[in-house]
Amino acid sequence: MDPQVTTPPIHAKTVPEQSTQPAKRPGRRARIVGGLLAMLALGGTGWLAWRLTHPDTSAGTTAGAAGGRRGAPATTVGVATAESTSIPIILEALGTVTPQATVKVRPQVSGVMEKVLFKEGQMVRAGELMATIDPRQFELALMQASGQRQQGEAQLASARITLARFRTLLGQDSIARQEVDTQDALVKQLEGTVVIDKANEGTARLNLGYARVVAPISGRVGLRTVDVGNIVSSSDASGIAVITQLSPIDVVFAVPQDQAGELQQAAALGTAMKVTALDRTRASALDSGMFASLDNQVDTTTGTVKAKARFANRQLALFPSQFVNVRLELRTIDNAVTVPVAALRHGNAGDYVYVVNASERTVSLRKVERGQATADRVQITAGLKAGEQVITEGADRLKDGASVVLPGDSPKGMSGAGGGKRKRPGAPADGAPAAGASSPQRHRRASQAEGA
Repeated sequence: MDPQVTTPPIHAKTVPEQSTQPAKRPGRRARIVGGLLAMLALGGTGWLAWRLTHPDTSAGTTAGAAGGRRGAPATTVGVATAESTSIPIILEALGTVTPQATVKVRPQVSGVMEKVLFKEGQMVRAGELMATIDPRQFELALMQASGQRQQGEAQLASARITLARFRTLLGQDSIARQEVDTQDALVKQLEGTVVIDKANEGTARLNLGYARVVAPISGRVGLRTVDVGNIVSSSDASGIAVITQLSPIDVVFAVPQDQAGELQQAAALGTAMKVTALDRTRASALDSGMFASLDNQVDTTTGTVKAKARFANRQLALFPSQFVNVRLELRTIDNAVTVPVAALRHGNAGDYVYVVNASERTVSLRKVERGQATADRVQITAGLKAGEQVITEGADRLKDGASVVLPGDSPKGMSGAGGGKRKRPGAPADGAPAAGASSPQRHRRASQAEGA
């Protein structure tokens, strides 16, 4: 009997028979239900995102140190301390440099320009010789006037001697009274002639002096307008040169009419008000001076009053007709509580600041009253004390009672609850294969897991 040969069974995969009937499409009710479920899911996602980005802080007053809604994340902010300082009240305006005196040097007599003794742009002193005119004609005129004076004086002396003789003869009754009176009148006439001759001589001497053109004031000479050899006269419109006084020098600027009264009172009391002239960019100070005077009327077109400040201008940094920025210090407020400008906020109820509760790391909204302000700080007249900390950065995300993280605080959540070692972001979980493991290692680990 032949041995029975056993054939191992062949495990064939069971393939499901494909249905020849087409799949049924979902009905209209199923499509409506699916759309509603999608809309509900989208609405829930939007509500959750809004709640995460808008924490509820309405319960901040009852929650206290919890900082608004329980579990709301703390906001990192910047803080500053309210300080007690002195605030100068500053008035800024645009001014024009105006010299105290500007003189156009003209010759007093007509003649030929003989010498020019100054240079363009030179600094001259009052009385310094600048030019000379040919003096010969004036010397001759002086000699003629002097001769006429001497002639008149001689005639006067002779008439006086004759008058004295006539009076002696009149006393002896040897001459008529009429001749004495006539001689007396001649003497008086000659005295008048001598006075005229002396005046003519003085005029001739003065014209001779005018042949020397001197500087009437101290200042800087402008460009020269005449050369040697030209005939000049007192009627020349351009003159010889222009002298402008530079030290001291004035700056004229406009003051708002609302502050004119305060300036007038300070000037009447003799209060010294410091004025600083700045360049066009306000980057550097050109010179420092004092308030000088205020005009007596308001300009109706601009509503301002002209004021004048005086500067020594020893460094000659101010130039006539130059535009400068004027900074006038009206007065100084001592012991004023000030905060940075960024700390003061404005709302419908008025001005307020966020005050930091350092022990609880929360903030409190506090209404304040503002006063004078400078470029970077503002005065708080009520509602805040010196030494308190206020929020300067990140206040847009805060509400009353919100929790904050101050500069220098250690960040929270750096370690786990059990104090374990913090894992590197992206590291695999315990027992999970590394992302970079090879394919055989993954198969080996999978087989070990199935055997276990």
